Amino acid sequence: MQTISIHKSVRTEPSKSGSAPDAEALKKISRYTRREFQPEELYVFPVALCDNEIDRDGERFTSDALEKLAGLFVGKTGVCDHDPSAKNQAARLYECFVEHDPARRTAAGEEYARLVGRAYLPRTEGNADLIAALESGIRKEVSVGCAVRSVTCSVCGADLRGGSCEHTRGQTYGSIVCCAVLDDPSDAYEWSFVAVPAQREAGVLKSFGAAEGKAAVQKLRASSGPVTLGRAQAEALLSGLARLEDEAACGREYRASLKKDFLRYGAVAQPDLPAESLSRAADFMGVQDLKSWGASFRKQAEKFIPLSPQLAGKTDQKQPDGNEPFRI
Repeated sequence: MQTISIHKSVRTEPSKSGSAPDAEALKKISRYTRREFQPEELYVFPVALCDNEIDRDGERFTSDALEKLAGLFVGKTGVCDHDPSAKNQAARLYECFVEHDPARRTAAGEEYARLVGRAYLPRTEGNADLIAALESGIRKEVSVGCAVRSVTCSVCGADLRGGSCEHTRGQTYGSIVCCAVLDDPSDAYEWSFVAVPAQREAGVLKSFGAAEGKAAVQKLRASSGPVTLGRAQAEALLSGLARLEDEAACGREYRASLKKDFLRYGAVAQPDLPAESLSRAADFMGVQDLKSWGASFRKQAEKFIPLSPQLAGKTDQKQPDGNEPFRI
């Protein structure tokens, strides 16, 4: 099943100065470390990864999607600007959970929910600047990269993976605000510190394949030299290319069938025209012209050779009784 890569941005939650892990947090963090750390050796902070509110891109996660992402994001690395290089790793999530606010409703009329993660990093000389940026609120906005199997229109339910519908995001139809509904996540890639978030209230970004693919294309067009794409951007481009290849194959097959009908009926309707001439003419025609000329040729051909159904009934005839020559 086709999956779509997603990227959205949010803000990290404010952290207490000098936040250190407690015993329970240390136990969870130890699953990812090669040795036991003391609380004073580590720095922990919470991040709001994404929520179910409609964001600036006109997209939203379902509550079920947030619950599944909670399991997928545990253990994922935090980087900067979605650069997947090892030297760019900043922190790691050791816990994720979904918070619900029954007193608050989203623009879609649902109970508000958000995915919150807790991250850690070692207190080292190299991380001092990052910790200072987190403490001072300079580093707040983050983005998450993930993949979803379902992207549908909130109004009509149309599948938006590689397609569209007649509704416009942000417009209200009756009582429903049009947006892309993201559901059934299949993978979580990473979360990243960024400058501008897409989600207004979350602490870490999520990403959507169509938007990510568009960003990658814009990045390529804007550069005259080599371009480095993030993993989510590259996967979005590859997914789009695969879809275009499938659609192109279907289009070629459909055009071939139209050309076949054009030549077959044209040979009957215009017998004076050589087959080679009809074939060359068809090669320069678009799909609509082939359809129109093919339909016209068929009508003309039916005047010379009526086309009857294969299983048309035959006229009933009596069995010969040997007296036909004597009938008047």
